[in-house]
Amino acid sequence: MSEVMNEDIVVGLDIGTTKVCAIVGKKTPEGQIKIIGIGQAQSKGLKKGVVIDMDDAVSSIKKAVILAERMSGIKIDSVYTGIAGGHIRSYNSNGVVAIRNLEVSESDIRRVIDAAKAVVIPPDREIIHIIPQEFIVDDQGGIKDPRGMNGTRLEVKVHIVTGSVTNVQNIVKCCNRSGLKVKNIVLQPIASSYSILLPEEKDLGVGLIDIGGGTTDVAVFANNAIKHTAVIAIGGDHVTNDIAIGLRTPFNEAEEIKKKYGCAISDMVEEDEVIQIPAVGDRKTREIPRRLLSEIIEPRMEEIYSLVRDDFEKMGLMPLLAGGIVITGGSALMKGALELAEKQFDLPVRIGKPQGIIGLKDAVDNPMYATGVGLVLYGFGRAKDEGDLNLDSSTVKDDDNLFSVILKKMKSWVKEMF
Repeated sequence: MSEVMNEDIVVGLDIGTTKVCAIVGKKTPEGQIKIIGIGQAQSKGLKKGVVIDMDDAVSSIKKAVILAERMSGIKIDSVYTGIAGGHIRSYNSNGVVAIRNLEVSESDIRRVIDAAKAVVIPPDREIIHIIPQEFIVDDQGGIKDPRGMNGTRLEVKVHIVTGSVTNVQNIVKCCNRSGLKVKNIVLQPIASSYSILLPEEKDLGVGLIDIGGGTTDVAVFANNAIKHTAVIAIGGDHVTNDIAIGLRTPFNEAEEIKKKYGCAISDMVEEDEVIQIPAVGDRKTREIPRRLLSEIIEPRMEEIYSLVRDDFEKMGLMPLLAGGIVITGGSALMKGALELAEKQFDLPVRIGKPQGIIGLKDAVDNPMYATGVGLVLYGFGRAKDEGDLNLDSSTVKDDDNLFSVILKKMKSWVKEMF
């Protein structure tokens, strides 16, 4: 019989375009996070991070959860789930209030964050995160937690992440129909940052690039605060599609060819190296130069990095990246992906794999699990601070939006700080 979930168990559910992954984490008596179960299923019903077929998406979620339950011996009833997609929009804002009683209290912090979020948001969008970057008391900036400090004027700079109402609802509804409560929805690059970024990198300044199947998720951290997030609607599936068209082979075969022989820099491939292309129907197996495959892949990977760099430059973030770039996601493992990123950004680049965990560490020692493990770490780090949101499709409505639910449940917005 499966053990029932308790407060020492957190499940991260990464609902991606390519795969759905459920990861079960348990807190040990020593306070370490132990991975005790993993379930993965092919993702169906999603495109570019957005639900397009609810029945298929529910089926994929159920398969991944069942596998995770079998491995962990835990009956899963609630999850922290990630969200991405081209509908995600983020921006920075600030708010200012007078400090009551000349000493910063919880009430002052809530009021100043309320002032920062008092911007016009279209009715078809929901606030997913409000993350304080820094507080300023009178003229003193760089403050992470101003509670108890004396002053007359309190200012906050925040990062706000919003998503489409319908897309948020559909993710929650798919989980609910799979028999799961959603404790919180987390932007995928924020989740990934918990499992792969080092504290020194967040302090010095680092860019996170998570190349998923349907989207590429990015985040920039500096001075231990998040400065920028974005979702670019191009990912590894676009590379696979280019291969399928260029080599006239089915998408599934193209994916296997990419994983086995793919290289993001054609000059890294020997000119005389050949690979086998599986036959379609009754056609014969073909041989092609491996460099031809690389020449198909390289322009698309260059485009992905170029779009990310353009985004960073438009936001004036390149000077902040003293700690370089960390790439993650399934496509980060492709030969030449790291070297091409170094060439495109002219910065040091490393591949980000989950860390800070024990248990089935070897099983998740892969960039494709960065978001799933990050959701588990996020859950343990935030659950007691925020309380459980326990979202369901009936609570996420236009007249009772996700932000209202979060606002009612959170003890304090300041707990969102990194």
